[in-house]
Amino acid sequence: MSKRIFESHIEEASLEWFEGLNWSVLHGPDIAPDEPAAERDSYSDVILRSRLEFAIDSLNPTLPAEAKEEALRKFLHVDSPSLILRNRTFHKMLTDGIPVEYRREPSRVPGMTHRP
Repeated sequence: MSKRIFESHIEEASLEWFEGLNWSVLHGPDIAPDEPAAERDSYSDVILRSRLEFAIDSLNPTLPAEAKEEALRKFLHVDSPSLILRNRTFHKMLTDGIPVEYRREPSRVPGMTHRP
């Protein structure tokens, strides 16, 4: 007897795992486009942008807005010649962070002057 694995089995196991980590799990149609609680403009949007923006902001409260926008842009536009490489890049950004450059405001110390 062969056991077959279906996508629905993986989805159910993943949802249980996320619930076990205290993540909130929502029913897809509840946040679908054109619903009162919609979190995406179309079904082709695989990333819930507002949630990603919130996560970037809450994980990096001291970063300037421009740096947060750059991180969001990099995260939303992963370029790679293959799906496997895109997924690996995406995963690396999730686990290791997204490098962005920004200009830091000079600290103000009484009696000190800052020279750029």
